[in-house]
Amino acid sequence: MRVWIGTSGWQYADWRAAFYPPTVPQGQWLEHYAARFRTVELNNSFYRLPPRSRFEQWARRTPDDFVVAVKASRYLSHMKRLRDPDEPVGRLMHSAGGLGDKLGPVLVQLPASFKVDAARLAAALEAFPDQARVAVELRDPTWFCEPVRAVLAERNAALCLADRDEAWVTPRWRTADWGYTRFHVGRGTPRPCYRAATLRVRAGELARAWPADEPMFAFFNNDLRCCAVRDAVAFARACDDHGLPRTRVPAGDVAPAAANRP
Repeated sequence: MRVWIGTSGWQYADWRAAFYPPTVPQGQWLEHYAARFRTVELNNSFYRLPPRSRFEQWARRTPDDFVVAVKASRYLSHMKRLRDPDEPVGRLMHSAGGLGDKLGPVLVQLPASFKVDAARLAAALEAFPDQARVAVELRDPTWFCEPVRAVLAERNAALCLADRDEAWVTPRWRTADWGYTRFHVGRGTPRPCYRAATLRVRAGELARAWPADEPMFAFFNNDLRCCAVRDAVAFARACDDHGLPRTRVPAGDVAPAAANRP
């Protein structure tokens, strides 16, 4: 298993100085990030889908080996709740297609209040092109049932394995020949950083559960205080300890930053 390690986004004020040197202007933060990581999860596409031209710009500004995971618009997941998926999925894939070969998985995160509807999920997954890799983050417990697992497996869609407060909040299903994990918030010091011991446990669990030839994307969503960058580096070391090949991360330790937000 090769682990693709990155963060959920790259433009955070908390990361100035902690990760981005004062000499690097904000307009060049993507280049700085992409030289140190090989993948990122694009979060702002959830709130407002950028035009295709913006994706094309990001593709030009990043190295040839860079991969971008794209979070699907909330219009599909939260407003329409997967109803009539063809138009929003088509618009998403047209825009994100501007990344070319750098387009990685698409993440569909469902609302926490959205209860199970396996048929609607199946129809939404069918709206994606066959070559698209789709991960689904299910948050209401009613989704964790065999019919949903079968829908995901039939489409080779990955259940997004989610960790919150250093506990799995999803079953560790392997429904595809690739995987997707999100680390939302840890219980370390300072919050919301993860404790190194937990990251070692998570690396070991993934190593035991996934075959050696399957890729696993692992993104840290705890951006406050630059914890995401710090924890990505610590998780990479944990992967090394378990003999897991993984993508590049920054060299050296990253100290948590003082919070610029409450």
